[in-house]
Amino acid sequence: MPSDCRSVNEILARVGDKWSVLVVSLLGDGAMRFSELRRLIGGISQKMLTTTLRGLERDGFVTRTVTPTIPPRVDYELTSLGRDLLVPVRALGDWARHNRSRVEKARARFDQMAKS
Repeated sequence: MPSDCRSVNEILARVGDKWSVLVVSLLGDGAMRFSELRRLIGGISQKMLTTTLRGLERDGFVTRTVTPTIPPRVDYELTSLGRDLLVPVRALGDWARHNRSRVEKARARFDQMAKS
């Protein structure tokens, strides 16, 4: 059982970080170039986006296709496994949007009680 927990933790660490969730969500609409992804994900550095894409590619969620042009064109796209991941990612995003005000109210109550 402990090895199962480690396996689950490793996968959740990959698919649960904020940049991976955003990349998977955006690629759910179709293949994109690196520059498109970077523009759409405000606040991500080139290094972090590269690291995130490499991790997603290594884990089988994303494919990277290089077209030999000048300059080379590199496209990223979800694999079948990545499209499977898109289902819970979108569901969690929908849940977060739907429940945001409830979470904010709970935080405000908690913070108010902490001040007392």
